[in-house]
Amino acid sequence: MKIKTIVTGIAGRMGKQVASALIQESDIELVGGVDLKNQSIPVSSGDIDTIIEVTTDLSELIEKTRPSVLVDFTHPSSVMNNIRIALQAGVRCVVGTTGISSSDFNEINDLCKAKKTGAVVAPNFSIGAVLLMKFAHIASKHFDSAEIIEMHHNEKVDAPSGTALRTAEFIEHQMLAASRQTAAGLQLQPARGEDVKGTRIHSVRLPGLIAHHEVIFGKLGEILTIRHDSLSRESFMPGVILAVKEVMKLDKAVLGLDALLTISGVF
Repeated sequence: MKIKTIVTGIAGRMGKQVASALIQESDIELVGGVDLKNQSIPVSSGDIDTIIEVTTDLSELIEKTRPSVLVDFTHPSSVMNNIRIALQAGVRCVVGTTGISSSDFNEINDLCKAKKTGAVVAPNFSIGAVLLMKFAHIASKHFDSAEIIEMHHNEKVDAPSGTALRTAEFIEHQMLAASRQTAAGLQLQPARGEDVKGTRIHSVRLPGLIAHHEVIFGKLGEILTIRHDSLSRESFMPGVILAVKEVMKLDKAVLGLDALLTISGVF
């Protein structure tokens, strides 16, 4: 049977890209979308063209289409409400919207356990970005200090990016105390970026950018730079498709594409 899927934020740039990717999959059926106004939007992907009916009422769409999975690329102000509605209706969630806090994730996991269903919450669905985090984790065992530079398009609503925050978590688990002591001495220098778990994050927002992350490690006599660039939103689609398929096997919430890849045996 095909995995019946709906997309919230389907009229946005990421939403349209996700819709185009979903209709190419033989084992996934895109059955509807939610956005800020009722409309019909054309979705084209290669030789496949279709019209998707878009509604503003998520609960109504779930009742009408009975989907198995919701994919959310909306806004930090609306994402948690969408997740609550979906999970309470027994619909599994794949969430790419950033701005979800640790307490939000705990709530998502509690809902999953109560409904015996699954969710994947990932700040970045690019395989390359996940590898950057993994490599940064390894490098942090050998360096005392690191800083992160993340660059995105000027309409991105959050800063630092979810990917940068997640990368800082990977680094924090290994970084030596000397790094945190150095960072603590920079608290009164606002131009030095935001201190996240002892790692400084610098955010750039400019037209023309998509998603770019760079981690710079330093110690006496040497520098190591790890960088990943997403040059189009297509780079996120393999991860989204993987998550839609793998979430069907979960009975809990998973944080990060890296965790999903580990569970599914890819990593």
